[in-house]
Amino acid sequence: MRQAIAIQHVSFEDLGTLEPALLAADCTVQKLQAGVDDLAQLDPVACDVLIVLGGPIGVYDHEIYPWLSDEVALLRARLVARRPTLGICLGAQLMAAALGAKVYPGGNGKEIGWSALSPPADPQTAHCLAPLFVAGVEVLHWHGDTFELPDGAVHLASTAQYSNQAFAVGDFALALQFHPEVAVKQLERWYIGHAAELAQARVSVAALREQSRRHGPALEMAAPSLWHEWLQRALIE
Repeated sequence: MRQAIAIQHVSFEDLGTLEPALLAADCTVQKLQAGVDDLAQLDPVACDVLIVLGGPIGVYDHEIYPWLSDEVALLRARLVARRPTLGICLGAQLMAAALGAKVYPGGNGKEIGWSALSPPADPQTAHCLAPLFVAGVEVLHWHGDTFELPDGAVHLASTAQYSNQAFAVGDFALALQFHPEVAVKQLERWYIGHAAELAQARVSVAALREQSRRHGPALEMAAPSLWHEWLQRALIE
């Protein structure tokens, strides 16, 4: 059996549709809580797959949350070793920082809601995101920060609001600013957990819930192909 470790920042932003794909790839799944579990003691290369999930803080908040520095160091060592690594939202930003790229508050406001991704200029570089592009699947965006594309990374997707939505390094590392892992029936926890952020951003929960009802099922159907393709690539490299 392979071992996958998932680092969570808030309990309701979980693996979602990714967990069944990990189990299908013969991975056991261990879940760690950032800020609770000591990430500095984690061997950066020992597990077969490392997943870093989302959360409502910023990479640059290390003075408030000093363990963020441990998380970036963990990712830096793992990426140097070319070990399979996946980052979603905050996880993608932490990967960008670990690769030396700037992460900062976006100048175009918060991107919260559902919209389709624009593919890269060269379709051959679409990597495992092709199922989303081919079907025009809308995905959930929920972020206010953005990042520069790290040196050596391949740009994979953009939206009108933020150009850097995904990047890959080889076949072993994938960073996704958006949330392809979400399951609609679990999103009510997000509306509760992020209530203050939604109110501050003046996002209607009712409207967001309706968007999720319309677009979520298509994403849930497409996401397993994305996960399967990436895991196959990453675990072979």
